Amino acid sequence: MIDKNRKLYNEQFSDEKYQVFLQDIINEFKYVPKFKISETPAFIPKQLKNKLIEACAEIMATINQPNFKELTNGAFFDKNTIVPNEDENAKFIQLDFGICKDEKGNLVPKLIELQGFPSLYFFQELLGRKYREHFGNVIPENYSQHINGMTNLDYIELLRQEIVGETDPKQVILLEIEPEKQATAVDFYATEAKLGIKILCISKLIKRGSELFYLDDEGKEVKVLKIYNRIIFDELFQRDDLKREFDFLDEVDITWIGHPNWFYRISKYTMPLLKGEFVPKSFYLNELKTIPEDLENYVLKPLYSFAGAGVQIHVTRKMIDDITNKSNYLLQEKVAYAPIIETMDEPAKCEIRMMLLHNSKTNKTEIISNLMRLSKGEMVGVKYNKDKTWVGGSTGFFES
Repeated sequence: MIDKNRKLYNEQFSDEKYQVFLQDIINEFKYVPKFKISETPAFIPKQLKNKLIEACAEIMATINQPNFKELTNGAFFDKNTIVPNEDENAKFIQLDFGICKDEKGNLVPKLIELQGFPSLYFFQELLGRKYREHFGNVIPENYSQHINGMTNLDYIELLRQEIVGETDPKQVILLEIEPEKQATAVDFYATEAKLGIKILCISKLIKRGSELFYLDDEGKEVKVLKIYNRIIFDELFQRDDLKREFDFLDEVDITWIGHPNWFYRISKYTMPLLKGEFVPKSFYLNELKTIPEDLENYVLKPLYSFAGAGVQIHVTRKMIDDITNKSNYLLQEKVAYAPIIETMDEPAKCEIRMMLLHNSKTNKTEIISNLMRLSKGEMVGVKYNKDKTWVGGSTGFFES
């Protein structure tokens, strides 16, 4: 997005360099990531960086309201999704923005979605580091993945402080469903490498009273004190075949690092509660008194789905009329992504995820990293970008 940097990057790029870059990432954990990694990072100009900071602050002002929990109690579609011992702050928040252009041609972020759940915090550090190692001659030293300019070391130490803290790392687990089969497995391996915590399938947890344990590599029981939760409820509810002793509704003596309830509170359900120049108009479908005439300018989203499942981008009146459970849907103003990243053929559009963390020492939620997805299709996602190059997962380097 910064012309001089883009021109230099594209001029020095070669597919040979890119393949070496990918192989280096694969070699890190002897693992091939299950998602496309883009050929390029993005270079984010100061003007857009400042807009992103402003947008995050505007959205966090709503989330930080004293009555936010009251406003989002309706986010739980089933009492069996409410986990005991909820904390006061979401540890992890992701704000996804499509990058657009205003009427004057300026770059502006528009919120697409948000979630109170961890993202690829550790893989993004690895990805940014590898971009620098392989293409660093055209990535200025003073450009950073971290909007506040922190170093990678500072970043990892902050994550260690919030996930492990003073606890023995052996007693902290990253909890998933068959983690080795997940598309995000590479992030789990990066987390384990940096923090020394155990990656564990929920089926391997042993429950004894209100205590949880797992067996280490030597077959010895280890008591769990903290859970860094990476389980998406949508998947858990579909796995009736998974035998397990622990249920999320159980009262257990652990600390959640990222309490599961925030997955619902900060989600698509939150969109209609947000207002401002960076937020598209959003409505709970069951509360709409009048259906907009210009449905071509809206998308229809199921409230309780994950990774874009069920999103309709060509909305019709019949489609809405045919929905019987309208309380489970959201009608959201369409965001027009701008094709702004020059590639070897057509320009790519991009979405940036601002990755936030609640710092327990400062009691503030801070922007600490970012994740980018480049696309040349109708939507960001694999099925819309098949056989295309210069698309996929990436990161942004902010101009200082």
